[in-house]
Amino acid sequence: MTVRGWGIPEGMEWHEELHERADERIEHLDERLWAVATALHERPELSYEEYAAAERLTAELAADGFEVETGIAGLPTAFVARAGEGRPCVALLLEYDALPGLGHACGHNLIAATGLGAALAAKDVLGDAPGSLLAVGTPAEERGGGKVALAEAGVFDDVDAALMVHPGVHSWSWAPLTAQVELKVTFHGRAAHPTGDPEHGIDALAALIQAFGAVSALRQRLPAGSHVQGIITEGGEATNIVPDRAEGRFGLRALTTDALDRLVEDVTTCAEGAALATGAKVDVERLGRGYAHFRDNPVLSERFTEHLAACGIHATPPAPGVFLGSSDIGDVSVRVPAIHPFVAITAEEMSDHTPEFAQAAASPRGRVAMLASAAALARTVIDLRTHPALVSRAWDCFRDSARNGR
Repeated sequence: MTVRGWGIPEGMEWHEELHERADERIEHLDERLWAVATALHERPELSYEEYAAAERLTAELAADGFEVETGIAGLPTAFVARAGEGRPCVALLLEYDALPGLGHACGHNLIAATGLGAALAAKDVLGDAPGSLLAVGTPAEERGGGKVALAEAGVFDDVDAALMVHPGVHSWSWAPLTAQVELKVTFHGRAAHPTGDPEHGIDALAALIQAFGAVSALRQRLPAGSHVQGIITEGGEATNIVPDRAEGRFGLRALTTDALDRLVEDVTTCAEGAALATGAKVDVERLGRGYAHFRDNPVLSERFTEHLAACGIHATPPAPGVFLGSSDIGDVSVRVPAIHPFVAITAEEMSDHTPEFAQAAASPRGRVAMLASAAALARTVIDLRTHPALVSRAWDCFRDSARNGR
C-alpha cells in the first residue's frame, strides 16, 4: 500500500523511513557537498560579485533535475531552482557572499553547501509528492540585502516556509536578529578663517560632534535590543578652515521594525537639535532599505531542532539579552514562516567575522555541522511537504506573532 499514490509506505513507520532515506542521501552527498563548500571558501566573492559561487551552485542543482532561473530581481548572482509545482511550497535559502579582507569569516560557504544538500536530498526522497521545493540563491547578505530585493520582487509570495541554517559560535534553535538601518547625517555650515574671521563661520564639524553628544545621551535610555553606533566620515580638509561640511554615519538596530522607525526619528531629532544650536543645516538620509527584524516561527524551529538533535547536535534557545546582529532574512520572515537557527563550528568564546572563524568554515567541525544541518533541513522539508497540518500550524503561529507585534 502507498499513500497518495506517490510511493510512500502506509503506516506509522513511513515518516521515519523518509527521514532515514534523507539521512542516507546526505551521507552519500558528503564529498560532493564538501567540495562545494571548500571551493567557495577558496574563492571568496563579495556582495553582488558572487559569479563563480552562483554558477557552481546552479550547475549542481541543474544536474539533479532542478529547473533553474538566474538573474532574479535584476540581480545577476541571484537564482531560483525549482522542483515540483504548487503548494505546499518550501524554500531553502542559500547565502554565498564573503567579507572584505576576511573571506568566509561568516561561514556562508557552509550555508550554501548545507542548503544545496538539503535541496538535493529532499527532492530525491519526495519524488513526485504534491507541492514544490525551491532552492533560492540569495546574494549580498553582508552588504546590500539580496533577500530584500527578492522579497520585494515576489519570490516568496507563494512560499509556505523559508528555511536556512547559519554557522556560529553557539548552537541556538533560533536567531535573535534585530531590525537594522544605516543613516547618513550631513551638516552644512559656512567656511571661514578660524581666527581671522571666526564670526562669519558656521562649524559643520562642531554641529556633527554635538549630534554625537545628543546620541550618546539618547543611548543611555534605549531599551534592550536597541543600539546606535556612529562614525565620522567627513570632517573638514584643513585645520585653518572652519569646516563647511561634515558627515557622519550611524548604524541603528532595534528589536522590531516599528521600534527601529521610532529610533530613526529620535536620532533625526538629535541631529536637528544640533543644527538648531549651531546655526548649521542638516540632512538625514536612510542608506539602502535596511533589514526588518527576524520573526522566528516556533512551530518550524522546534521541528528543526528536534531533527538536528537526531542528527547529533543539540541546540538550545538563545541566551537572554544577547542580540547577534541583523540579517536580510528578517525581510523574508515578516512575509512567510521562517527559521534561522545557528549551529556552532567554534568554541563559544570565539566570534564570527574573524580570521579564526574563516578557518573554522573549512574545518572538520564545520563539515560535521554542514552535514547534520543539511539532514535536519531535509527532514523539515519532508515534514512540511507531507503534513498539511504542520503548514497550517506554522501559518497560524506566523499570524499570531504578527498580531502581537513580534
